[in-house]
Amino acid sequence: MRSEWVPVSAAALVVGVMALVFGSLLNPANGGESAAQTLQIVDEQGARWLGMSVMFFLSSVGLVLGLPAILSLFLRTGRRLGTTGVAVFAVGVVGLCGYAMLMVFFRAVANSGAVAGNAQALNRVSKDTGLLVFLYGWIAGFVLGIVLIAIALIRARKTPLWVPIVMIVYVVSVPFGSHLGRLGQTVQVLALAVAFTGIAIGAVSADNRRELVRESVF
Repeated sequence: MRSEWVPVSAAALVVGVMALVFGSLLNPANGGESAAQTLQIVDEQGARWLGMSVMFFLSSVGLVLGLPAILSLFLRTGRRLGTTGVAVFAVGVVGLCGYAMLMVFFRAVANSGAVAGNAQALNRVSKDTGLLVFLYGWIAGFVLGIVLIAIALIRARKTPLWVPIVMIVYVVSVPFGSHLGRLGQTVQVLALAVAFTGIAIGAVSADNRRELVRESVF
């Protein structure tokens, strides 16, 4: 990647992760609700739900465009692990776009009244094996990608040590997200945003830019 494009990619990375934070802030659910309860929330706060979906879509686009900035940190040390981590993370980031579309569809179902009064049918749909495979696959890609990138950052030493530590702490806290409530989930994502901002700063640092230039010359 040409060194002059790294700041653009780093800026997209920050925009993407901040859109994820805004999406979490707009989330009208507290976490742990059943499908029927979520349907009621969507019916009552449809505009907020749609806003969250839009933010998640923008987050997916921004994070995809920001992946080259992450890769720029692994030109020498940790290249193989870093590239693998970015590739796995890309699966989760693309899945975030699919999840946003799924939420828009869920809102359309709520507005149409297609499942009104039939909560059991909606719960069965939410437990469909194919749907769960895609959802958990996207989540696994997102979380595992963060872990691999964090380990690669520790090896590459292109960012302060707190950056990968915060990323790992975020991953450890993911299983408890449904018990933290909306505020706790927002704090989780905000911590991840701070870590990715640290990555963006590392990508545009003078030392990294000089290494990118040397790599392009030789």
